[in-house]
Amino acid sequence: MTIPAIAYASPDSGGIGSGRLLPSIAALGGLVGIIIGKRALNRVRRKANGTTGATVAAALGLISVSIGGLHAANAAGGFGTGNGLAGAIVAILLGLVSIGLAIFYYLIAGRHRQKQ
Repeated sequence: MTIPAIAYASPDSGGIGSGRLLPSIAALGGLVGIIIGKRALNRVRRKANGTTGATVAAALGLISVSIGGLHAANAAGGFGTGNGLAGAIVAILLGLVSIGLAIFYYLIAGRHRQKQ
């Protein structure tokens, strides 16, 4: 099994270092959570079950917020130092939006169930 060249990149070489990789993955998880949450909202409007999608969106959002928050708290330095502080903040924001979409789904789904 070969290891990709990006795994050997150092922060001085301009590649993605360990300080940037984790918040980037967390931000990607938050973005996927937003997409899944939006799809769950579309399903509830079509009277289909989107509970699994909303639960996955909430879980991905929680993971994204947790990883982003821990990384932001432990980042030594500010923006532009290569420690991933900006990525951690983006991960937190995307995770919060993902959680918000899941909560919004459960609120709408509850209203639709009450009307039936």
